[in-house]
Amino acid sequence: MIPAKITDLGFGSIMIDGETYTKDIMLDHGKVEKRKKKPSKKYRDEFGGHTPLTTEENISWECEVLVVGIGHDGALPIAKSVMDKAQKKGVELKIFQTPDAIEYLNSLKKSDLKRTNAILHLTC
Repeated sequence: MIPAKITDLGFGSIMIDGETYTKDIMLDHGKVEKRKKKPSKKYRDEFGGHTPLTTEENISWECEVLVVGIGHDGALPIAKSVMDKAQKKGVELKIFQTPDAIEYLNSLKKSDLKRTNAILHLTC
């Protein structure tokens, strides 16, 4: 299942296939899932009060490219372990501010989108 173009991105919300999401999301082979960041919350103090993206979250590495939208202002920290695991698994990590990540995802051909997963932070 490949989603239609992502539309109506606002601070704290995103619309995909006509459905609005108000929490950080993960796109796993086109399936929209809520980002389950609870395992990473224990690292908030190390990252200035922001819950970072860590390998303790259930990241779908079954892809060739993982797009990470780090928020409207680029405030989502990414733990070094995520970079290391992507390299080890041969997954190309593309990091953008979330509006730019959406623009990138919307520009992909369906064949490229099938090989791409994403994690999108919807606020800061």
